[in-house]
Amino acid sequence: MNYADLFRMTLPETVLELAALIVLVVDLGFLRKAALQVRVATAALLGVCGCGVALFALLLQMPGGLTAPGGDLLLTADGSSAVAQTGILALTVLTLLLLIDTDFTRHVGEYVAVVLMSATGGLLIAAAQDLLVIFVGLELLSLGLYILTAFAKSSGKSAEAALKYYLFGGMSAAFLLFGFSYLYGISGSTNLHRIMLAAYGWNAYHTSTLLHVALVMIAAGLGFKVAAVPFHLWAPDTYEGAPAPSAAFIASVSKLASFALLIAIGTAALHVFDDHNNVARVSIGILSGSEPVYLGFARSWSLILTVLAAASMVLGNLAALAQTSVRRLLAYSAIAHGGYILLGLAYFSYTSRSAEAVLYYTLSYGLTTIGAFGVVGEVERATGSDRLDAFLGLHKRSPLLAAALLVLFLSLAGIPPLVGFWAKFNLFAAVLGVSTGAVPLALVALAVAMSAVSLYYYLQVLKRAYVMPAVNETPIAVHPVTLGVLLVIAAMVVALGCLPALLQGWIAGFYPVG
Repeated sequence: MNYADLFRMTLPETVLELAALIVLVVDLGFLRKAALQVRVATAALLGVCGCGVALFALLLQMPGGLTAPGGDLLLTADGSSAVAQTGILALTVLTLLLLIDTDFTRHVGEYVAVVLMSATGGLLIAAAQDLLVIFVGLELLSLGLYILTAFAKSSGKSAEAALKYYLFGGMSAAFLLFGFSYLYGISGSTNLHRIMLAAYGWNAYHTSTLLHVALVMIAAGLGFKVAAVPFHLWAPDTYEGAPAPSAAFIASVSKLASFALLIAIGTAALHVFDDHNNVARVSIGILSGSEPVYLGFARSWSLILTVLAAASMVLGNLAALAQTSVRRLLAYSAIAHGGYILLGLAYFSYTSRSAEAVLYYTLSYGLTTIGAFGVVGEVERATGSDRLDAFLGLHKRSPLLAAALLVLFLSLAGIPPLVGFWAKFNLFAAVLGVSTGAVPLALVALAVAMSAVSLYYYLQVLKRAYVMPAVNETPIAVHPVTLGVLLVIAAMVVALGCLPALLQGWIAGFYPVG
């Protein structure tokens, strides 16, 4: 292996690790006795600079990716990987900027360092094309998320949430590793493309059962990462107990990396099928009839994702209706949004630009949910609660904060002309572009109906912010940087909704024409 190519390919990850080290040295070595706000601002600024340098390093990556000595692709820098890595760095910057006004910990250097190291894991996942690299990236990301959840040491909820998250995460990692080991056992390779290629030689009588066991285990492991039903039980407690910046990071960066991995799996399958001239009938999600094992692989994977998507859309939206905590409401909302994205991955093909639609949705959702948790964090800091009644009269207490909340929640509900509407429109159109049969049509109809249900619980928060009388009209003081970041996020949500081609064109630019 050419180690110069390896270093250049992993330069963004290396930059983030060095930035994490610099943050620790500066905070612990030079600012230990400084005021907390000075330390927070310095650590956040250094982290933002590290992400900026890592973003520049993405431009230096070798085209096509990095191959192992045997010729197998380990890391890729094209298509969805480049989009997801850029998105991960941008969302990490926004998370760090929201730290400016927080005081949940005095260990700010350690906190920023863990954020950067977790983002490093996300970058690896987004670029990985090998099962071993995928697992290393997932664990690097997950271990950081467990720590970030527990960082509010004075909060019992934070410790409880971190413990539940860690226990569920350890179990999901075991399932995922077992699934990967079975795939390796029946294919003889850990490379995604070689696994798909090996499917052409599989004997249906000897691999069918083991293959389905592997797929179910992998779906369980990855379903935990995206909080898909029934692997979602950690999400409400984690979103409620974790510090607001940590919850925003989990809801955005973690999901973007995980869905980028699912895109890589679908893309690897379609590349192999394309090489064997089967594209006409192998758009995942429309397979039918008696097919060889390699087509059965795609059909089984599509069926599993469809079940997870439908269950997540229904349970996520219906459970959110009963929530009185806005954090838990956002958790169940995240489960529902994960269901919409899984629907796009269940019906995945080249012709409908499924990957672009999924990336568009995930990026826009990540941007919006960071802003939503930022607003909730400010209200919670001022009132001591994240309950619905804490938002009473918000438009009088902080008109700009209420305006950001209005834009962000309406976008999550999919109201035009905000970016959330176009995200759902593109995704549902991509699903119907793969197949116009009764099943996908019914699933899209279910998704639209559940989106209508979601409008109710989003409006419950906005009703308290704008309609119901305030119990306390004391103004809420928001740090100028935090308020500026939230208003910029809200403005981006509006701008990308009014000009959807901006984000669509940027994503499409990473894919070959045709």
